[in-house]
Amino acid sequence: MAERLVVIGGDAAGMSAASQARRMRRADDLEIIVFEQSAYVSYSACGEPYFVGGWIEDFGDLQVRTPEQFQARGIDARIHHQVTGIDLDARRVTVQHSGGEETVGYDQLLYATGATAIRPPIQGIDLEGVHTLRTLDDAARLRSLVTSRPERAVVVGGGYIGLEIAEAFEHVGIHTTVVTMMPTVLERTLDPDMAELVSDRMRSMGIHVETGIKVECIAANAGRVAGVGCDDRSFPADLVVLALGSRPHVDLAKAAGIPLGPTGAVAVDDHQRTETDGVWSAGDCAEAHHRISGQPVNLHLGTVANKAGRVAGINLGGGDATFPGVLGTAITKVGDLEISSTGLTEWQAAEAGLKAVAARIKSSTAAHYWPGSSPMTVKAVAERDTARLLGAQIVGGPGAGKRIDIFATAMWSELPAHELAWTDLSYAPPFSGVWDPVHIAARKAGERALS
Repeated sequence: MAERLVVIGGDAAGMSAASQARRMRRADDLEIIVFEQSAYVSYSACGEPYFVGGWIEDFGDLQVRTPEQFQARGIDARIHHQVTGIDLDARRVTVQHSGGEETVGYDQLLYATGATAIRPPIQGIDLEGVHTLRTLDDAARLRSLVTSRPERAVVVGGGYIGLEIAEAFEHVGIHTTVVTMMPTVLERTLDPDMAELVSDRMRSMGIHVETGIKVECIAANAGRVAGVGCDDRSFPADLVVLALGSRPHVDLAKAAGIPLGPTGAVAVDDHQRTETDGVWSAGDCAEAHHRISGQPVNLHLGTVANKAGRVAGINLGGGDATFPGVLGTAITKVGDLEISSTGLTEWQAAEAGLKAVAARIKSSTAAHYWPGSSPMTVKAVAERDTARLLGAQIVGGPGAGKRIDIFATAMWSELPAHELAWTDLSYAPPFSGVWDPVHIAARKAGERALS
């Protein structure tokens, strides 16, 4: 009789694990059932702002594979199926769908429920015209609204999604304001000196940026949104998007007794196993080990979810794989400004108890005389006395952002800053100066660390 794997959640981690387990074990050896509460499995959430802004025209392009494609591969992917309970002792889940409610047994369970958009208790949050952007349905709804050309939009939150949806609105001609309670945009991924470069560019594009403002009220007019703020500091709006981040979807796990870690996400080991026998977890709902701080973290990144899902799938398929940890490397853009980071910022390093120094340099994406050269700023963070690279941030024009991968590779391989400064990187005037900005920032950070 075949063993049964039940997967709760059909996006990046869940479908990556299911696919990998199927490659390793036949259907007559391992039955795989995936329960997904939405209408979609395996889709690109990262592409949603670009669909809203019209860069991506076909909604279907955001769907990597359909349930039917997974069915053809021997994976029973069931959409519109919501798991409402987990019985760890009986090894079964309770599932609700259009046909009613049923219980389904499992031998192995993968908890891959992802994350949900944060919706704080703001007065007026349920007004017509107030939206979040997390699912494909959210993206389709916003795209429809955008095509009707509202005049004014307010984005509440200055993280990656907030900036990307603000750019989308600006791209289609909507007057947009970004409001954040933080002192800067991208407060969790950039130091203030680097974040200010982003705010400056957004303002130059016509996007208003308002920092240090806590939104406690959304104003109404005839039952729909009229603005953000209900006092002297208010911002008119026909459309509001809450981009306040996301939290791991762990309600089911918590209710069942699956242990959570210090971040509030599901605690897992390096094989993606939980402390509960037969239960695994991966993706936005699970913790990961940070390779620099050594602390557990909960990162909501598609790169992490896919890799962790693959590890879980290999192990569920009978293999032996370990997840090596994360750096939190990420990249985005606003207009032609590229923004990327990896590892720890200065303040995160201090928070982790590390003695850090930093070097910030201004350079260009190509030789200074090259016609297409754009300004870029690089910041490298290193550990005092050892010159161990702790993190890096880059803000600059086209060609700047992906240089962060050089820092990420060096950090992954534990290459000190002063050694990265001598690596044999490529050079030609259309791409870089003789000394790449990565070289210069790494050298200066290493000198400060070892001085």
